[in-house]
Amino acid sequence: MHVPDVSVVVIVYNDAERLPTAVQSVLDQTLRGVEVVIVDDCSKDRSYEVAQELAAAHPERVRAFRLPENSGGCGAPRNHGIRQTAGRYVMFLDSDDVLERNACRNMLAAAERTGADLVSGMCVRVHLDNRWNKTTEWYPWIYARTRTLDSITEYPDLLVYDTLSTNKCYRREFLLEQGLEFPVGIHYEDLLFSAQAYVAARRITLIPNHVYFWNVVEKASALSISNRRHEIANFVHRMEIHRRVDELLAAKGHTAIKSAKDAKFLKHDLVLHLRDLPLLGDAYRQEFARLANGYLAGIDPAAYENVTHLQAICAYLLGKEDWDNLLPAADAMTNKGRLCSPLAERDGRVYWCARHIDDPADDEGRRILDVTDQGYHTAPLSSLALGNRLTSYEDDGRGTVTLAGRIVNPLGRIKAETPLKATLEFRARRQIGVRSFTFPVTTVRHAGDTIEWSTTADVASTVRPLGIIDAVWDVRLKLTAGGDRMTTRVSVGGVDLESAARLRVRPRLTRLVSDRFEPEMTKKGNLSYVLTAEGRAAVRTQALLNNAMHGKAAGVVKRSLRRALKARRNLGSGEQKVKLYHEVFSKLPVKKGTVVFESHMGKQYSDSPKAIYEEMVRQGAPFEAIWSYAGGKPTGFPKEATLVRRWSWPYLRALAQAEYWVDNQGFPLALAKRPGTTYIQTWHGSALKRMGFHEPRTKAQGKAGQDRFQAAVDRFDHFLIRSEHDVRTLAKGFRLRDEVLLRTGYPRNDALVEAHRAEAQSGERVRGPLAAELGIDPDKKVLLYAPTFRANADGTVEGFEFPFDVEEFADRLGDRFTLLVRTHYLNSVSLPPSVAGRVVDVSRYHDITPLLALADGLITDYSSVMFDYAVLDRPMLFFAYDYEKYATDIRGTYFDLKEKAPGPVVATADELMQAVGAFDEADAKYAEARQRFLSEFGEYDRGDAARQIVEKFFTRSGK
Repeated sequence: MHVPDVSVVVIVYNDAERLPTAVQSVLDQTLRGVEVVIVDDCSKDRSYEVAQELAAAHPERVRAFRLPENSGGCGAPRNHGIRQTAGRYVMFLDSDDVLERNACRNMLAAAERTGADLVSGMCVRVHLDNRWNKTTEWYPWIYARTRTLDSITEYPDLLVYDTLSTNKCYRREFLLEQGLEFPVGIHYEDLLFSAQAYVAARRITLIPNHVYFWNVVEKASALSISNRRHEIANFVHRMEIHRRVDELLAAKGHTAIKSAKDAKFLKHDLVLHLRDLPLLGDAYRQEFARLANGYLAGIDPAAYENVTHLQAICAYLLGKEDWDNLLPAADAMTNKGRLCSPLAERDGRVYWCARHIDDPADDEGRRILDVTDQGYHTAPLSSLALGNRLTSYEDDGRGTVTLAGRIVNPLGRIKAETPLKATLEFRARRQIGVRSFTFPVTTVRHAGDTIEWSTTADVASTVRPLGIIDAVWDVRLKLTAGGDRMTTRVSVGGVDLESAARLRVRPRLTRLVSDRFEPEMTKKGNLSYVLTAEGRAAVRTQALLNNAMHGKAAGVVKRSLRRALKARRNLGSGEQKVKLYHEVFSKLPVKKGTVVFESHMGKQYSDSPKAIYEEMVRQGAPFEAIWSYAGGKPTGFPKEATLVRRWSWPYLRALAQAEYWVDNQGFPLALAKRPGTTYIQTWHGSALKRMGFHEPRTKAQGKAGQDRFQAAVDRFDHFLIRSEHDVRTLAKGFRLRDEVLLRTGYPRNDALVEAHRAEAQSGERVRGPLAAELGIDPDKKVLLYAPTFRANADGTVEGFEFPFDVEEFADRLGDRFTLLVRTHYLNSVSLPPSVAGRVVDVSRYHDITPLLALADGLITDYSSVMFDYAVLDRPMLFFAYDYEKYATDIRGTYFDLKEKAPGPVVATADELMQAVGAFDEADAKYAEARQRFLSEFGEYDRGDAARQIVEKFFTRSGK
């Protein structure tokens, strides 16, 4: 008998309806040498009969087995399946999921090419009850490229994050030799089995292909095991599996993996259960705390450094069993951005709560509870999502409800003398026009660290839903405190809604379908109301409607309705916009004299596009300026220009008809440039890191991805450079022709060249109005700290954290220097109150050029701002605390910064402060190095770049 290449073990329990689809996904594999081993876990429905029918229909490829009694989990049927397999490799499939068509072929090819014991590919979660057919790739950054590991220690993230057993292909002899089996009688068996397989494998290969489609139904009537978190046994099983994995890692000496796994436990496993705590009783909480704290005692302390402040706070407060402060923290973690605690302040630092911070022996508590850097004390009140918790809920059984609650007043920022007023809003979640009804809040008053409110709402007489479409209504309280306006969601908290009556309502369409409002708590713990039926006629009509909705005639109607709704949705979709851009807008005539400007994808009015625009205004060039902006209300853009929101219809039309495009990063890649449009790409900085086709990630995209990238950069008619270094790096990285290059320098640096000339001629530093605006002490030197932007391994933006103690910096050097902190535009920073006046956050200033001109010295790491600042011939310090990591990551650098840096390169905070202390000495010592640096990287910055561009393209003489 021919030995199959791959055996797929399909386990099933009470899933007769979906089993054939799962099995068919195996039979349809493009790899033909695949067998199916079905193992039924003693189902009570027809699952085993269906399995036997499939085996009879495909006798050479499908075999069916049945366990004598139900095991209650996935482990026993999978273990039985392993013993029955005949293939050289083994995979696992659940009866409610499917394999990608090429999964077996791709995984087998990778295994045979690399000799791996285990091959893993990407799993995709398919949200079946999502109307948009939403899919989510499972940890895609792990599978960004093909890679082979000789040990799991080479890539611990694989064991820590991808704990699934089903997106993998195992060499059968490997499973048998190692005696690998799933644990039986305990849930979360995948975690332990995967960990054992990872540790035992002599070689592991990862492939960037989709292999497994995990079908998810969020609103299933029967919750999956992992979603039954309200059952304490669920948490008992999770803790036991984690202990077993920890024992395995300890036995193998994998301490680094253990620390990474601990961080993930705090960020993921613990968080899943903490989110439910506000909704569960005291008995559950007590047992949960006992189990969790026993495990937390063994967590590596370093793991707390790799979690968010709220995750660490929750773990700490759980250890103290401080429910009064933990439950608000858990609520804040569930509702991202919500501030649910009144906070406390000590010695200029801000803490999540007052308890635990006054014990001199509890340094850990003060450190973890310190939330100064979150900026709650400095952010405008209107920007804070304040926690608003119900304290009572009553109804009269007819249609009137009385509610009361408390809103957090952080640090007493809403003063006792501030006048208060509020309204309660009922708002339809699915908007058909604007559907909301408001009630005045009768009582709203100051109560120490909270604002208390109460009101009575006659819902029956006031709220008029349509009746079918607007089925869910959310409740919000809008608070006005003096000149500050805040909108808060009303959280249920500990209020019991189980016994609450349904409120009578009068839908506008008909009461024959729905006639009651039922209070409900959302997944995030907030108050909402759901339209239901209670009256006999309504219940009967609802049943008839439900039956009709599933009939044959209804099918035709629903399909037509779906098509109409899809067409309406698609009208505003990115795909439809791109289509209309090319098929409609690009057929319109080009409008002579129109210029579309964009800086950093519409996020700012800044950089070289700004400098060119302002030079055009100075010269009186005949043109119509259109500026792109991203997000909500634009701020800081010129009033005389036409503003269009990025990706809006006016934006697309403007781009299609513009005579010129001017930007510094890239207009949308999907939009082709017309032959009648000239694209001037100013770019946003010389390169230290490798760019474009020099990047390994670009090379790894494959031909299709590379062709798309090439088409995008081929749109550039002109590309500004400031040195021959740019020619060797950026131009070659983007494969630009020499005739595209404009050796003008950067228009944004014209102001810096002029500042340097003026200073050299007069011998004086003129600081200008910006210094006064920032409150700079004229007797202090100004240092600008401008670090580069960093991304996580998965491509997301890292949150900014100071790599040195900013308070220590202010204390040691604040009498001589004012430190300006300017983060990358994708980051934000929050300064402690204690450094006010000595350290100033200037990140809100979009245009960095005036800040560079103001600064007496620059502190950076690897930011391209170093190349611009060189024009000023002023001291630079390079705080390269993670140089080896940054210089040797996958992108690589064009040159060794340590060899060419025109200033000290330091690696520790203490070295940085010593270098700043010797500021004047470094100024003289590195004078020649600064000249060499400018000659190499800024030879074309002569102060006339904007003028050259305007005269060449935008004045009558130039054209």
